[in-house]
Order: sequence, then C-alpha cells, then structure tokens
Amino acid sequence: MDENELLKERFKSAISSAVKAISENFDLEIKFDNSSSTKKNSLNLPEIANLKNLQDFTNLRALADSEALKIKYKNSDIYNKNEPDGSMAKALYAIAEKIRYEKIGSSKLKGVKNNIIQCYENKFTQKNEEEIKGEADVPITEAFELYMRSHFFKIKQNKSTKKTLAYWKKLFDKNLKPKLNQLDNCIEDQSSYAQLISDLINNLEFEDSESKEKQEEKETETENSSSEKDSDENKLSQKEEMIDESDVKISDSSFESSNEKENTEQNNEKEVSFDPSSLKKNFSNEKYKIFTNKYDEISKAEELEDEDEIGRLRKNLDQQLINLQNLVAKLANKLQRQLLAKQNRSWEFDLEEGMLDASKLSRIIIDPFHSLSYKMEKKTEFKDTVVTILIDNSGSMRGRPISVAAICADILSRTLERCSVKVEILGFTTKNWKGGKSREKWNAENKPKNPGRLNDLRHIIYKSADKPWRQSKKNLGLMLKEGLLKENIDGEALTWAFKRLNARKEQRKILMVISDGAPVDDSTLSVNSGDYLEKHLKQTVKWIEENSNVEILAVGIGHDVTRYYKKAIKITDVQELGDVMINQLTKLFSEKSYKTIH
Repeated sequence: MDENELLKERFKSAISSAVKAISENFDLEIKFDNSSSTKKNSLNLPEIANLKNLQDFTNLRALADSEALKIKYKNSDIYNKNEPDGSMAKALYAIAEKIRYEKIGSSKLKGVKNNIIQCYENKFTQKNEEEIKGEADVPITEAFELYMRSHFFKIKQNKSTKKTLAYWKKLFDKNLKPKLNQLDNCIEDQSSYAQLISDLINNLEFEDSESKEKQEEKETETENSSSEKDSDENKLSQKEEMIDESDVKISDSSFESSNEKENTEQNNEKEVSFDPSSLKKNFSNEKYKIFTNKYDEISKAEELEDEDEIGRLRKNLDQQLINLQNLVAKLANKLQRQLLAKQNRSWEFDLEEGMLDASKLSRIIIDPFHSLSYKMEKKTEFKDTVVTILIDNSGSMRGRPISVAAICADILSRTLERCSVKVEILGFTTKNWKGGKSREKWNAENKPKNPGRLNDLRHIIYKSADKPWRQSKKNLGLMLKEGLLKENIDGEALTWAFKRLNARKEQRKILMVISDGAPVDDSTLSVNSGDYLEKHLKQTVKWIEENSNVEILAVGIGHDVTRYYKKAIKITDVQELGDVMINQLTKLFSEKSYKTIH
C-alpha cells in the first residue's frame, strides 16, 4: 500500500471512530462509497478519493459529525408525528431538525462546532452576489437555513448572504423571530421543539404544493363542471377541459425577465444581449406574445420534491443505468480520451534550467566540456468551456426517451467534469396540461383574441454549471417522476437557457438541445395560429445562431429537427442517444475548435 492509500485509510479510520464515539453506537457499520445505506445500524459516507483541498476534508468531517449527532439525538417517531403537510413545509421542517441536533452537539463538543460552522460558512459564501437577481434566485429553503443558522450558530454575514436573506427576512422576522428564544429553550426537548417549529412553518405565508393541491383540484372540478354545461363552448375547448390536470403543483414564482436582462448585461464585450424584437423582421409580422408570465416559475429540482422521493427516483435511474454499465463506460472513456488528447503537452529543450534532458547526455560523454542540457514541460492553453444540456420534459418524452436522456446527461456531466469542462443540465415543461392559472385569467378577462402563449411555464435547473456532479446527481432522477412531464414551449425555454449561458464568463459556450419534435401546447395553439410556437422556435434559434457566440446543436428523438437547427441529428432508437451526444460533442471539441489562446 502506497503512502497516499495509507493516509486515506487512516483518515477513514479516524472519521469512523469519531462517528461511533459521538453517536455512542460502537456497533455502527460505516462505509465510504457514495451510495445510500438501506441496512439498519449502518451509515454510508462519501468516498474520500475525490477530496482535493482542506475544505473538502472539513466538509466531510462536518457531515460525519452531523450524521453521528442525528443517530444520537433524533427520535424518528417524534419527528414523524409532528411533520407538517406539504413538500416545501417538510423540507423546512427537516432543516430545522438538523439544526437542532447539530446545535446540541456543538454546545457539547468544540471540535464538532468548528467543523459545522466552517462547513456552512463556506457553503453560504460560495454563492456569488451577482447571481442573485431576484426572489426566484433565492429559494425559501436556502434563506430559511441561513436565517436559522445565523441565529443558532452565529454564521458570519457578507454581501452575498445579506442579499440572500433580504427577500425573505421580513417574512421570517414577522413569523419566526418572536419565537427564536423559545426554540433555544427547548432545543434538547425534541417533542416541544418539533411541535413549535411545525406550527411556525405552517404559519409562514407561502404556497405549498401538497397543502394547496386539494383546493386547486376542487376549483378545477368546478371549472370542468361549468364548462361542460356551457353549450356555446366549441369542441376544442370542451376537449381541453376534459384533460386531467397533473397532481404536481408547487408555489408560484414568476420569471424575473428584468433579472435575466441584468445577467446578460454583465457579460464581457464579446457577448450579446438577446433582442427578441429583431426576430420578426426575418419571418412573419406576427409578434410573439405572452398573455401573462405571472404564474411561470424557474425551480431547482430539489425544490419540486422532498429529499426521500428524489432519492427513490435516483435509485430507479441507477437501476436502469446498471443494464447500460458497459455502454456507459465505453462512451465515457471515448469522450474523455478525445478531450484529453486535445490537451496536448509539449517540451521546451536546450534550457539552462529545468529537468535534465537524458537524451543529450551522450554529448557530455563525447565532450566533457559540453554544458548540460535541460528541458521543461509546456502546457498548451485552451479555451474555458461550458456546456448546457437542455432537455425537453414534455409528456411525449415519457418512458424510455426521458430515461435515456437523463442517463446520458448524467454520463456527460461526469465525463466532462473530469476534463475540466463545466456542465449545466436544464429541463423545460409546463405546470399544467390545459393552461393553468394563465388560462383562468384569460377566461376571467372575457377571452381576448390572439392572447399569445397561454400556459404556466416550468423551467427546471437539475444541475447548475458551478455545482459538482456528485452534489446534483440525485436531481436527475426527478425526470422520471410521473406527472412532471407535460407540454413543451421550446422557444422560450431556449431563450432562458441562452441567457443563462450567455451570462457565463467562459470563452466557449455550447448549448445541446434534446427534444422529440415540434413545440406543442394545446392551450396556446387553440387560440392562436397552428404554427405559432413553431415560428417562435425558428426565430429564436435563427437569432442565436446568427447573432451570438453560443454554439447550438440538437438531437431529435424520432423526429427530424433540422428544420429548426442548422446543427442537428435525428435518431430513431433512444439507445443511440448516448453515442450520438458524445459523437457530436467530440466533433465540437476537435483540434480546429480548440485553438491556443495567445
């Protein structure tokens, strides 16, 4: 065993001993393998092979300490008894409970306190202040955890954390602050603490998916009933009213178009601002309109479901990945070899210092007075690159297509990350099948003609470019959730992905779109021209291709998408998707594309 392996084993042993000592469970089985444990009296911690700096070690120690404290101080029966309804409320409740047992341990053990504080101070300061443009960029879970930890652990504040709290502080001060001292006093009494925090969360004035669901379903049933009685409704409207509304609903948060514009304006001089008004000159005079974007949302995947459900869906995805394990390894190695081959290294010879050039030693034997020759490795510099994978999350992708798309996105993310290429994974769909609240608003306003897009958009961030794959891998399983996949409005999704990508600092930007055909939204197309969404998609793609430095390539599953994208390929079998995605990327990462920066 070499020295590095010996140090790793010693570190694992130290962590294991600390966990057993803190939890007072000396029979606990501890493994380091990145998987989730299903056995009783066992704990799985992340593999330490990927730890690269001191902060990584601190984070692992903090995680291990937290898990140990959870084993010692958390009673699952009490926790489940007081758990509130609603996925968002449950997420906040879980955060509060974690803070409770970490606070108890920190009060008793100084080393645990230091590990936890350092870990979370780093976590909260990683977010760039410039990334926070509006309330949509600050999920309530993130703000809630920061608010609670600032009280219990006195986490240091900076510009970024203050900006994070700014959007929610008024709500928290009103509902939580008066009870913080009471929470302090019952921190070691889980039952009292759980009852109090559950009541406080229920009193917070935010909409939650499950807590609102039954009420919204009743409203939908009432609307359907009244619509069926209205004999003047045309057949298409009746058909729309019969479509079942999905059971997946979350709190509304509108798109902040002005925020996205600010993101774009912060780019360097080479980047361009997206100007939708310039699209119409190339096509018809019909201008693309949005009836209302009040009910649209941009959500992180982890906000749409609780942690347990996302973990279950990820396990489902992993099961499907087992059957493709050989293919996965083959494709990943192929792309990695291709990329690393481009990162050529060369040597500079005949230098006065550096590494001794053994090939020139013969000259010394021939002529002892000849000076020694040295060489030095010279690394070629290449453009920083970021890749965005935009996946169609429409209902027609349900089943094998969406599974393969999720698996391929997972493979590409892991592989490109090894090659120092950042990857962002996004998805797009709608919140409802038949227009949702946008259509309700349109009906209430006496159905004005040509309303434009008439549904509530849902854009999903499965993995941001700056977040490592290991921290986001669970999120990709969400694509397999029944009820998530609905309609697809490609043009606006492409605009959103482009703006996010255009705001990045990397010199090379690639946008890969995975779709299975034309944009379709029954609610919008029933009150506009039949090619309304398709025209907008063509206009958007054309503008990006001709006016920006973002490279677009598309993969059509079962449908030819070359009528929308210049660089596109069609596959007939979803099994081909992985190979096609990697082949297309390797073409882009050719020598011609990777030019040395001078």
